[in-house]
Amino acid sequence: MVTLNGAALTLEEVARVARGMEDVELDTGAVKQMRASRDVVERLAAGEAPAYAINTGVGLLADTRVPAEDLEKLQRNVVRSHACGVGEPLPREAVRAMMLIRANVLAMGVSGIRPVIARRLCGLLNKGVTPVVPARGSVGASGDLAPLAHMALVLIGEGEAEFQGQRMKGADALAGAGLEAVRLHSKEGISLLNGTQAMLALGSLALLDGEDLAEIADVACGLSLDALRGTPRAFDARIHEARPHPGQLASARHLAALLEGSQIRASHKSCRHVQDAYSLRCAPQVHGAVRDTLTETRRVFSIELNSATDNPLVFGEEILSGGNFHGQSLAFAMDYLAIALTALAGISERRIDRLVNPALNEGLPPFLAAQPGLESGFMMVQVTAAALVAECRVLATPASPGSITTSGNKEDFVSMGMTSALKLRHLVELVRMVLAIELMTAVQGLETLRPLKSSAPLETVRAEVLRVSPARHDDQPFSDSIMAVAEWLKEWRTRRSAWSV
Repeated sequence: MVTLNGAALTLEEVARVARGMEDVELDTGAVKQMRASRDVVERLAAGEAPAYAINTGVGLLADTRVPAEDLEKLQRNVVRSHACGVGEPLPREAVRAMMLIRANVLAMGVSGIRPVIARRLCGLLNKGVTPVVPARGSVGASGDLAPLAHMALVLIGEGEAEFQGQRMKGADALAGAGLEAVRLHSKEGISLLNGTQAMLALGSLALLDGEDLAEIADVACGLSLDALRGTPRAFDARIHEARPHPGQLASARHLAALLEGSQIRASHKSCRHVQDAYSLRCAPQVHGAVRDTLTETRRVFSIELNSATDNPLVFGEEILSGGNFHGQSLAFAMDYLAIALTALAGISERRIDRLVNPALNEGLPPFLAAQPGLESGFMMVQVTAAALVAECRVLATPASPGSITTSGNKEDFVSMGMTSALKLRHLVELVRMVLAIELMTAVQGLETLRPLKSSAPLETVRAEVLRVSPARHDDQPFSDSIMAVAEWLKEWRTRRSAWSV
């Protein structure tokens, strides 16, 4: 059970709820704080003074006063009018993450909504009701309005949802789960919509996957280095302590430990080869820079998970309008991470080329083919990796500088954070495929060096890769094997204890 209080949600808990279907509840202290801020909102709604989105319109219509008898209709209209997303639906895990993070934001108790709203979001998660949320339509300020509106539609018994494997009307999904639709009171519609939770949901899951990919890249590099009979001298701790970037130090330690005890290394320890190509020798510097980028992104996301992104916010007896819904910090972080992960794919592709290219892989069969000439072996998997990296480079083009004015020039500078998030999610999938190709290629290279073995942890990984994609002794299609290894890599976090060092 994950308990929400608005202050302590972690990225790992996001994954447990989004992917592991763990249950959620509200902290009792958070409920008390929510009720206190709700009392303030109700007093303002009943008063004569204008209060944004409580008794006024929204956006450019913020100066338009709404009569007291229409306040509930105002909130319902806000949700309906903002539900204008288009395109394919977000994956279920992303929507679940979005609901969880939104409930946690509301649990902070500064949004001025009734606890029943956050509780109902928890109910959707616990009962397995997932709103259908189109992926496109957010510019990242005033937050992810369109995606969150599609989420909110289901709360009020409208829109569409997935329940028990079926897509259906939101009202039918609620009924099937034994949940009632809520009636939105003053401010509650806008409090569900204002925020960065869609981009943060996508970004959080991509970050966790990216952390796995950085570790996988070290393992793939270790296998490639042994297959190419390279030297681990470049991973000597003294080199990296002279340039002590944390990620570089971590990657060098990891690579050195992975290769410890390799029979292949011992077999050519006295060779005259001094330096390897950069894709091998400089792996700690490149992989390490990616690790540092992941660390910075984790810092940004961890703050955002427990931040109030609503507008306006309630502090004591005062309500203040601001711009915490603006996604600029997230957009920058995701664009930065996309660039870093593209480098991870790029250096992996260079190692793949060294493994198959007869001009570079002295001692290995050309293209790792059993009968070169008659067979093409692994020639084309490098081409596929090159195509994937080329697409990564396109996706690494930042979205965050691309502001387009919206809402009648009231929202005149926006973050485009959702675009950054959607690009990042796709890019992660491509990087995973590139690393899957490197693992398959390196393992095939190691097969040609039998009976010599790599280190114990790398031999464990090798056996796992061969279990998913057996060694090749003649030409066969590669597509299914690449995708099978990529799917296996999605389970890295739960399996890595078998070969961790």
